[in-house]
Amino acid sequence: MQQLQQPTHHVIRTGAPGARIGAGDLAALAAAPALTGAIDAHRRLRGPYTAAGSLFRALVPEAMGSCPDLVAKHDVEILTAAPELRGSVNATHETLTSLAIPEERTRFYSRLRTLRLAHGMTEFLRDYAAAAGKGPVSLVVDRIDQADQTDQELVSVLVRRLDPAKITLVLGLGEDPDPQSPLGVALARYTQARPQVAPSEGGQAAETGPAFTLARRYVATECTEAGPAGDSLRAAYLSLSADNRAALHDERAQELEAANEKSLALGAIVFHREHGSDLQKAVLALRTGLDYCIDMGFYEATVDFGKRGRAVIDWNQEIDHWWAFTTKMTTSLAALGRPGESEALYDEARAFTDDPSIHMQAAYATAMLYTRHHDDDRKDHSRAMGWINEAIGISKLLPDPEQRAFNTVFHQNGRALIENHMRRPDEALSLVSNGLDLLERELGADEHKLHRSVLRYNRAQVYSAIGKYDEAVADYTAVIEEDPNYPEYHFDLGGLLHKLGRDEEAIAEYETAMRLSPPFPELYYNRGDVRAAQGDLDGAVADFRYVLEIDPEYTDASVNLAGLYADLGERETAGMIVDEGLAVAPDNPHLHCLRGRLALEDGDLPAAKAALEQALAADPAMAEAWALRGVLAYTEGARPQAVEALTRALELKPSPAVFFNRGAVYQEQEQWEPAAADFTAALDLDPEDPDIWVQRAGCRARLGQAEAAEEDLRHAEQLSREQGAAVSV
Repeated sequence: MQQLQQPTHHVIRTGAPGARIGAGDLAALAAAPALTGAIDAHRRLRGPYTAAGSLFRALVPEAMGSCPDLVAKHDVEILTAAPELRGSVNATHETLTSLAIPEERTRFYSRLRTLRLAHGMTEFLRDYAAAAGKGPVSLVVDRIDQADQTDQELVSVLVRRLDPAKITLVLGLGEDPDPQSPLGVALARYTQARPQVAPSEGGQAAETGPAFTLARRYVATECTEAGPAGDSLRAAYLSLSADNRAALHDERAQELEAANEKSLALGAIVFHREHGSDLQKAVLALRTGLDYCIDMGFYEATVDFGKRGRAVIDWNQEIDHWWAFTTKMTTSLAALGRPGESEALYDEARAFTDDPSIHMQAAYATAMLYTRHHDDDRKDHSRAMGWINEAIGISKLLPDPEQRAFNTVFHQNGRALIENHMRRPDEALSLVSNGLDLLERELGADEHKLHRSVLRYNRAQVYSAIGKYDEAVADYTAVIEEDPNYPEYHFDLGGLLHKLGRDEEAIAEYETAMRLSPPFPELYYNRGDVRAAQGDLDGAVADFRYVLEIDPEYTDASVNLAGLYADLGERETAGMIVDEGLAVAPDNPHLHCLRGRLALEDGDLPAAKAALEQALAADPAMAEAWALRGVLAYTEGARPQAVEALTRALELKPSPAVFFNRGAVYQEQEQWEPAAADFTAALDLDPEDPDIWVQRAGCRARLGQAEAAEEDLRHAEQLSREQGAAVSV
């Protein structure tokens, strides 16, 4: 019998960078009906999210009629990828960050934001296809090797999370990505390579015709066409004079600008202005792309615009543009975890100019590199303090009172972060509070609202760190009133409320953040923790499973999920999750400890011993592993070794269960006094367990304390009645 092939996503290698999938390649694949036409991911077309934007522009108009709630749920993802849809899709999740004018933008998105967006986009596509009854279908995404980082990141999520039996991805790839990159790993693990059809069976032939006509046709492809057809078009283009080529680019830029689609200004328009006849239009086009991309958190694209902008201007003549390209590039490099490159550019800026504003900004940014962005071995908070004080000193000399007040407070907020890192929270608190007071006095009510909210949020974090929880809750609440759609505020408040034991309120904050934000694992992990603490094990399991769906390398979720299944008696499932977690994190002590526990419960003592030894080798101070080692020794009949291991566990972390177990070992050895002492210690930590009262009663009886023993038994019986449980006396 022929074995049925499992559904899979497909990669067609097109043989050259930028080459497209041929018609013969798609015909040979015989894929399911196409959800949309083939999507071209080449970043020169529309920059970040070229592919995602094309997908949304194709699907969302129909989805607004068939599943409007789904569109509303994912409006952030849709409008980020396809800003042209803003006129028809309502933006319901605007924040002070998204609404801030450029002059007041003091907070930038995390570099992880695009990964969150990718998960939200994936879920929109999955749920839209299901809601519309479309399936199985295929989706062709071509030239992903030429795609922007945002689209490559999206594809890496799509191939992992989409069920190929329902939505089959067909990906065109001209050259292989770095095998260690997220895209390279995802393609290797979740796709199957398909042989390319020979060009004669479906490839494109060379183009023929007048040179100017072919050149115009080449420019109309944004000069991206490859293969035999592209080669002939490009040859015609190169045969023209430089002025004629520039005229064609000018013509194409004007045509695209007339379309009035914002995403074109991040790709094709910029390219054509760079190669056109007007340098100033090129600079303005590059600035437009630069400013938009940094505000949206498209940091790879911002770096690219920064490099291209710096390459076309003379910094002596256009220092404002030069500094904009430089500083937004450095901010993006720091966000991308490349602080060394960022610092080198700040050093260059200091050497190029004596402009006090540039020196002030560079000093602040360099301080942040040394206190926040550099690797731990290069962090230097004292050096950071020197740079931030320089920024504060310059800001105090600014002639305009409002600018002086804002910049002084802004830089003192940076100093507060350094003070916090230097374990001086009181100084940090004073700086932030004084800054808020100064802005209230010096600025109008509607000025710099974003930065005021950031200051209050920072103060809430400091309050929380020093244990002033009521003040922290008050500040978080005030910030949320000012900026209700910013999900991180709800996330942090939820964590604080959980710490205060206000779990229902914590869950409400987490769920508000879930409604406002594309998914991120920490949010669902935290709710899972709260649900587990409340006894909602099914809810906790669902949350931890979802965390691992978003991020299979989130080891803490593997630990918690396996532990819950073990508690529920589903040891086989728990063992599978432990194995999957150890494949990702082979030295994780908690997973080895869980493996030891499961082996111990199954009676496999050698496997339990080996797993616990690995756990303790990875973390010698792991109390749970020592406690299990004590149980293992007891099971093997090694009573002294059991006492020794349980004692070590208690030294690391007192626990009623471990006190009970050590007391039981003492009891077996007829060491009644230490046994009674351990049961007493267990009761101090858990006075509601009737079994502990019973065991202590037995020890007291053996010690001749008959009256105390009777009292313990009466207490045990009373607890049993209240709890509706039987107790062995």
